[in-house]
Amino acid sequence: MPNAETSSDSGLDFVAELGWANYRQHWVNRWQGCQHSEEQDYVAEEVPIVLVYNGISHVVMLATPTNLEDFALGFSMTEGIIQSAQEFLSARVYQRANGIEVNIKIPEQRFACLTDKGRNLTGRTGCGLCGASTLKQAIRQPPPVYSTVSVTAEQLTAALADLHSKQSLNQLTGAIHAAAWIEPERGIVDVREDVGRHNALDKLLGLLCRTGKDVNTGFIIVTSRASYEMVQKTAFMGIGLLVAISAPTGLAIRLAEQTGLTLIGFARHDKHVVYAHPQRLTH
Repeated sequence: MPNAETSSDSGLDFVAELGWANYRQHWVNRWQGCQHSEEQDYVAEEVPIVLVYNGISHVVMLATPTNLEDFALGFSMTEGIIQSAQEFLSARVYQRANGIEVNIKIPEQRFACLTDKGRNLTGRTGCGLCGASTLKQAIRQPPPVYSTVSVTAEQLTAALADLHSKQSLNQLTGAIHAAAWIEPERGIVDVREDVGRHNALDKLLGLLCRTGKDVNTGFIIVTSRASYEMVQKTAFMGIGLLVAISAPTGLAIRLAEQTGLTLIGFARHDKHVVYAHPQRLTH
């Protein structure tokens, strides 16, 4: 079965050896006005991904089956399961008949802190607070953000213009979100894609952790709204600027104000709205 797994950090290789597919071809009836055609289309897949910590299933997420080690690391960091990338001791990905299992090894002291072990809760594609069973788990306050990154409006506009060309899987299917890491003087450096916006962000944050990126050197663009958990995850990593192509929520704005994160929404072409801490963006 073909899999569009990423073969390198530079882009997608749509031919892989085995495993769950990222997309499938599907015959469709296409209409434009009175014009009709039958043709094959490309449809994005979402696959159950179970994250298993030290042998115990913790949560099942619906996600695009690419870059799963980055996803597991990013999720573990942003959910507070581990405190540093060094505590992510190992991860092994197993293809199963009904989904994918990611077996993660973390230090025993971190594992002991996991609440509700063995819940095996299901996280839907659009869910950003999956696995949280209490208000305290869901609404976690990140530490203050002290990022010194500085971005010009021209650099932001250039990154937005370049983003579509970097979304390989979305260009094929039209159903995939992206999270991009941008360094102002270099433009877009890394992109991760997923059918879920928060999954794409976790994959990108996991990549930044794995490669040891200095979070003061760049900022993030997400092709979605800026909901609360998107701000929460970004702030937990100490990244100072989050840009969304759609609107933020009120809770997201309040969290950005409290943590010191610069939050920008409705960023399209040369337009954008700054909702919190405008000092990192210059015009």
